[in-house]
Amino acid sequence: MGKLTDMKVRTAKPGIYGDGAGLYLRVKPSGTKSFVLRVVQHGVGRKDVGLGGYPADLTLAEAREKAHRLRKLARQGKDPHAARDKEKAPEVIFPTFAEAVDLAHAELSKGWGGKHGDAFKASLKEHAVPRLGTKRVDQITTSDVIAALSPIWTTKPSIASKVRVRIMQVLSFARSKGWRTAPLPEARELRDGLARQPKGKNFAAMPWKDVPAFFADQLGKEETAGRLALLFTIATAARSGEVRSARWEHIDLEARTWTRPGELMKSGVRHVVTLNDAAISILERAKALAGDSGLIFPGTKGQLSDMTISKVMRTAGRAETVHGFRSSFRDWAAERMPTIPAMVAEMALAHSVGNKTEQAYLRSDLRDQRRALMDAWGLFIAASLSGSGTNVVRMERA
Repeated sequence: MGKLTDMKVRTAKPGIYGDGAGLYLRVKPSGTKSFVLRVVQHGVGRKDVGLGGYPADLTLAEAREKAHRLRKLARQGKDPHAARDKEKAPEVIFPTFAEAVDLAHAELSKGWGGKHGDAFKASLKEHAVPRLGTKRVDQITTSDVIAALSPIWTTKPSIASKVRVRIMQVLSFARSKGWRTAPLPEARELRDGLARQPKGKNFAAMPWKDVPAFFADQLGKEETAGRLALLFTIATAARSGEVRSARWEHIDLEARTWTRPGELMKSGVRHVVTLNDAAISILERAKALAGDSGLIFPGTKGQLSDMTISKVMRTAGRAETVHGFRSSFRDWAAERMPTIPAMVAEMALAHSVGNKTEQAYLRSDLRDQRRALMDAWGLFIAASLSGSGTNVVRMERA
């Protein structure tokens, strides 16, 4: 039984008070109190080991228990100071890969656009977490990463390459937090364990001459959100993701414009699309189908999925991609609108044009010329929705 009591410790005046077995209470003139263990190690030399302050760090009972543990270690020839410091060190909690994805996204996305951050998390949740999710980040090996990438490495090479980079980002983030000490899997090792990817291919595009017939065929079918979104995508030569994210507040029907915020754009730069008669007509049908607030083409659970739009193409028996209609538009502009500068068509597609010097001096968005080009495109693909009722495009002399 120790000599000290809780009352004696609580009321002790400045000085040193022994409890027995090398445990002491020290009280400074300022009134600050702390416990110290005095031990003799290897029969030579006396060591004082600070155990902590009272009552903030430990109680008398806790000091006795801690002193007992350290005395035992000292008798075994171990360093009581090192043991004490080890107890003080915060316990490292090793998250699973699924948890690390959320933590990495929360921190890294602060410097990304919303669209990139969403794609980062969604791709990992779909393609990496099912295989790696329950594994601790410090235990993930090269073979684990290969196993996660194998199912999509040759069938979806573009997505697989992005997922590989993002897995490495998560593991690198884990290293920076002290959750992982092993080096990251090397790119060479991953390549050795995966099949060779097929060479990249362009998005399959519908020949521009076939677009009017396809558009007319779809226009005569049941009006669903997916089908109307596809038709609007064709009429505006937009990316499907931009269309799926389009909201009514982005539309100005009087000005016949669709203003896409920077966060929805691949370039991150705000872009104004001029709307032709075909696009306006599709918007009117979308309004009748789902109202004129929020998303223009809503899905059953929020935003329409990319697969829903692609399914319209498959149901029609077409092998081309939705993205390919941008190529169809570009080919049409080159062949049927030779008097319109190529720069105008590129700007209509929201592509960057010119080198840095040319961009610095280009102050106009060439909206009038873009409107003329998009109006001609709308007339070509859907003459029935345009005032003239014909898809013969008039080309003025340059």
